[in-house]
Amino acid sequence: MSHTIPSLWAATARPPLTLPPPEGDMRADVAIIGAGYTGLAAALSLCRGGASVIVLDTQAPGFGASGRNGGQVIPGIKIDPDEIDTVFGEATTEFVGKTAETTFALIEAEGIDCEASRDGWVQGSVKRAHLGLLERRVRQWQTRGADVDLLTRDEVRAHTGTAIFEGGWLDRRAGRLHPLNYATGLAQAALAQGADIRVGAAATLLAREGQGWRVSLANGASVLAGQVIVATNGYSGALFPKLRASLVPAGSFQVATAPLPDALLQQILPGRCVVSDTRRVGNYFRIGPENRLMMGGRGTFSDTPADAAYARLIGNLHRIFPETRGLPITYRWTGRVAMTADHLPHVHQPLPGLTMAAGYNGRGVALSSALGTAIGGHLLDGAQPLPFRFTDIRPLPVHALHPVYATLAIWYYRLCDALET
Repeated sequence: MSHTIPSLWAATARPPLTLPPPEGDMRADVAIIGAGYTGLAAALSLCRGGASVIVLDTQAPGFGASGRNGGQVIPGIKIDPDEIDTVFGEATTEFVGKTAETTFALIEAEGIDCEASRDGWVQGSVKRAHLGLLERRVRQWQTRGADVDLLTRDEVRAHTGTAIFEGGWLDRRAGRLHPLNYATGLAQAALAQGADIRVGAAATLLAREGQGWRVSLANGASVLAGQVIVATNGYSGALFPKLRASLVPAGSFQVATAPLPDALLQQILPGRCVVSDTRRVGNYFRIGPENRLMMGGRGTFSDTPADAAYARLIGNLHRIFPETRGLPITYRWTGRVAMTADHLPHVHQPLPGLTMAAGYNGRGVALSSALGTAIGGHLLDGAQPLPFRFTDIRPLPVHALHPVYATLAIWYYRLCDALET
């Protein structure tokens, strides 16, 4: 994102925490690299279980995707329940179906002030060809007891305030929050339980030492720990080149309007649900802080924000809600989400005592919170199973060219979206 213009989240967030840099030779039961939702939730879970934890990051909690996402708390993963059963097993389907519930319960238990609200998620389809898929999706979740319903075209319009959708479904398990305040709140909760969070120095080397691991840092400090959790996701760097090469760091672009006048607030998203669509390269939107309408979508795969990507997003906003054309766009920003080749989250344990989790594919708020909590519980008690089995790290072919082939994939997906009726 551009660091000269804050995101809407940064502009409306509570003051950031003042955290010390790492210093000297520190020790802990567990070292966590990455102070996003995964790392912070794991730290909180571990500290509650009596473990000593040091969390390391180059930036303050929530600097990355955890503080820049759309704040949509959506359960599930990119595949539907029957397929989750086949790929992972029924226990995983139950876990992912409850990730939003787990996240909201964590917020309530810790008293995190992050504007959390369970107003539901509508997934709408602008394509009649997708309605059968949505009907199957709803039926599969309903058979597992989920509070979901299929929506007609008129019902989607009533929930969203736009006529572009042919139909959709409503998932009442879902909701919204202020993502940066949530990250800060998670960090505060972990600190209150005894976690030590250190920022300002990159981890430069990870090496075996005795039965544990030593994490060396750019400022000369180090951490000796029995276990290490790598929770860097879309910001994985040179310390773990194989992990980085297994992920595509996709740019997720967002814009926000000036505050909506009362008449538009009653018309657009009147129930304050969050919304996304079923296209391969779709958009997502919600009402954000200060009653601003927010729209997000995929942009370029470069770290440099592209005006063309924002222009496309603003064009989509005006197409979906023509009545907003006269409103200024007052914020625009981007961040990285980690995509995987199979669109599934991955948990790795390449060596004993080294656990990695990454690849939330746009479902990171709820999934990373729940998975971080589960990883913490697993490390406390090895008998507690993880919801995803460990997999080998599989670097993508010619990963250095990922901006090229990922961009080609986006063009291809947009073509497929355009050809469907």
